Amino acid sequence: MTGIVIAQQFCGPPTSGNGGYCAGLLARNLAGPVIAVLKARIPLDVTLDLSSDSAGSILTGPEGEVIGEGRPGVPEDLPQPPTPPAWEAALAAEARHIGIGQRFHPICFSCGPERAEGVGLRVFAGQIEGAPEGHLACTWTPHANFADTEGLTPVEVIWAALDCPGFFAWVVREGRHGALLGTMTGEVLRRPRAGEPCIVTAWPLERSGRKETAGVALFSAEGELLARAHQVWIVMSAPPRPAAA
Repeated sequence: MTGIVIAQQFCGPPTSGNGGYCAGLLARNLAGPVIAVLKARIPLDVTLDLSSDSAGSILTGPEGEVIGEGRPGVPEDLPQPPTPPAWEAALAAEARHIGIGQRFHPICFSCGPERAEGVGLRVFAGQIEGAPEGHLACTWTPHANFADTEGLTPVEVIWAALDCPGFFAWVVREGRHGALLGTMTGEVLRRPRAGEPCIVTAWPLERSGRKETAGVALFSAEGELLARAHQVWIVMSAPPRPAAA
């Protein structure tokens, strides 16, 4: 069991840890695809316990409450990503990021526009021109501030980079704002080096009541698949019903 502290820097909402980052902590010591389930708000700046073995991982709070659990998954749990756009198209999509003109989570570690380079990830996924509604992309270059001793991007930072684009895929498609990440199932095939240009993509999969699922993926600038994940988002209020015909 290891004591860890999730600092304010790694928040999603201002008082809770970034969902993708914390799911990535549950996944980082497990091989292959991992199913990470977040069960409670992730407290910041307090000591939490993270235990891992080959069977899974568990994150517990100061009172022993279970915050999250990780367990091995299988490749069949993961979506097949659509072909990523070219770098120039991903850059153009980034300019359409809906968070540029609307305020969502401005200090979020993943998508917060008020975070400086090297403090937050600044992943700004926007609609891909000519793609189905909600199919998003952006560019992302991992910063050296997050690299490990080998110069590679840690698993939890990769999972964080994939977090918010899935949320925005449904915002663009449905127009709603509030949802929380419940489950993220992902795998990292290759960790990019700091300074290596990458493309992030996201797309909506299906909706069932208050559950919305999304696919997300990370590619090299040349189109090599580096990581992919399936997400389940819990909408904080029931999504609008389709208008009657």
